[in-house]
Amino acid sequence: MTLGRIVLTGAAGRVGRAVRRPLREAADTLVLADRAPLEAGAPNEVVHRTDLSDAVEVVAGADAVVHLAGVRDEAPFPELVEGNILGTQRILEAARVTGVRRVVLASSNRLTGLYPSTETVSARMPPRPDGMYGVSKVAVEALARLYVDKFGLDVVCLRIGSLDAVPNEPRHLATWLSHRDAAGFVLAALTVPEPGFLAAYAVSANARRFWELDERLGYTPQDDAADFGIPDTFVGPGVPQGGDFASREFTLRYLEPAAGAEADARE
Repeated sequence: MTLGRIVLTGAAGRVGRAVRRPLREAADTLVLADRAPLEAGAPNEVVHRTDLSDAVEVVAGADAVVHLAGVRDEAPFPELVEGNILGTQRILEAARVTGVRRVVLASSNRLTGLYPSTETVSARMPPRPDGMYGVSKVAVEALARLYVDKFGLDVVCLRIGSLDAVPNEPRHLATWLSHRDAAGFVLAALTVPEPGFLAAYAVSANARRFWELDERLGYTPQDDAADFGIPDTFVGPGVPQGGDFASREFTLRYLEPAAGAEADARE
């Protein structure tokens, strides 16, 4: 049994590139949607160059949508609102009006980045975002919940870990997500029966991971960052799971221009 027609938004991005081939192999048709130029790499790939302003046209006729497009890190908040929050709402609304039942959304581990690194976190715990990017992902999950509860969609929000070909820093001992496991989680999110609303961490089988895995997805990750000889120097009292992403400076550089404009307005 194949997955039918799958739309992959953000296909040119880091996660999109990692999951493209496994999705292509599992689908009858894989629609690659991105504003960056792409080329079809197989007979069952279709390229749709778009900024998703035509989201209804992009998703029409699909069996499911994997929505990875958006702003991938901390940025001025208006950019995050447009790229992550409004972009997600457009996709969910397009799925609703075209009758696409299943949507997989890219959430993020940064939604809980201000929990202590000494604590194990589950998706049932309240958000503690480590910046404005994390806040945008809180909103993404809230939109998903709304479209499940009010309109009957099935939406899986994958809280994606630190995706990389190999882990390369101490924090990755807990947060690394291999390409193989990224594909495994996305395929599981597309096939889990009747998920309703489901938020789950997508992280490799790291012995030091911060987050509980959700057995409902039915996927067991395969890779462990501990196999790469990285020094175990990250976890400790007072160290947030987000690491440098959780620092004040990481967010303030995107807020200070607005603060300066506010000061000018008072003068």
